[in-house]
Amino acid sequence: MAASNGEKSLIVSFGEMLIDFVPTVSGVSLADAPGFIKAPGGAPANVAIAISRLGGRAAFVGKLGDDEFGHMLAGILKQNGVSAEGINFDTGARTALAFVTLRSDGEREFMFYRNPSADMLLRPDELNLDVIRSAKVFHYGSISLIVEPCRSAHLKAMEVAKEAGALLSYDPNLRLPLWPSKEEAQKQILSIWDKAEVIKVSDEELMFLTGSDKVDDETALSLWHSNLKLLLVTLGEKGCSYYTKSFRGSVDPFHVDAVDTTGAGDSFVGALLCKIVDDRAVLEDEARLREVLRFANACGAITTTKKGAIPALPTESEVQSLLKGN
Repeated sequence: MAASNGEKSLIVSFGEMLIDFVPTVSGVSLADAPGFIKAPGGAPANVAIAISRLGGRAAFVGKLGDDEFGHMLAGILKQNGVSAEGINFDTGARTALAFVTLRSDGEREFMFYRNPSADMLLRPDELNLDVIRSAKVFHYGSISLIVEPCRSAHLKAMEVAKEAGALLSYDPNLRLPLWPSKEEAQKQILSIWDKAEVIKVSDEELMFLTGSDKVDDETALSLWHSNLKLLLVTLGEKGCSYYTKSFRGSVDPFHVDAVDTTGAGDSFVGALLCKIVDDRAVLEDEARLREVLRFANACGAITTTKKGAIPALPTESEVQSLLKGN
């Protein structure tokens, strides 16, 4: 469905939304944390809010528990201008929770409460197909592939979006503790690989998926497939590399004082999708693509300067001031 009256085209984000419980002090294990603050999260939901905050049009499709936390999360999406028409509520299962801690060595430790959580129970027949068919870009991760019935719902949603002409965007967002094994994670993440036209992986995910110990062009291009229009490898504080059918290169990062990296990748993806949803030709124009990726890098960088993902997602004017300052 084309956007009318100058309205921006819709980007639909599919998957999980949950609550992260983050310790009140950093650098401690979960067991040693004196208390926790709740922080809404879930990569696909973060991407939707990132888009909306940058002035784009976003909807979220997924399932939450019919509980206080589930309704709180739906409320947060709406407050941030994200359409919640694609949300279902499950009366029998709780909204997913994750306890997250940043250890003193800087690594994140996760403990998930999903046994099963509402997001895992989304069935294909519950999908709001009107919302999905309205998408100009359909974005998803891999957590929704772990178990049935959510896996079948994910595959159906992808198929419906594709048939309606949407660009498919994939950020695997690997969370190993949620998978039964490393082998299963690798197999399932790659099972839908050749469907996506835009794929973003982190340097760590690249090594995990290829089994390589190097992050270089050769390793990245081993993941190339003929339907791909853009493959991105984010390199943390080193910026990102990009690969298309006709050109490849890398874009420098912005150096900021990072406080919390949560949501930086989601912010990057949201910025990219926001800029290409009504201008797919950017994917074939290297100079313009580099500008878009510079903008996306700036979004990711700003997101690391504040605690929590959603509060840290930037507005267009915040990004412009960082771009002008560099």
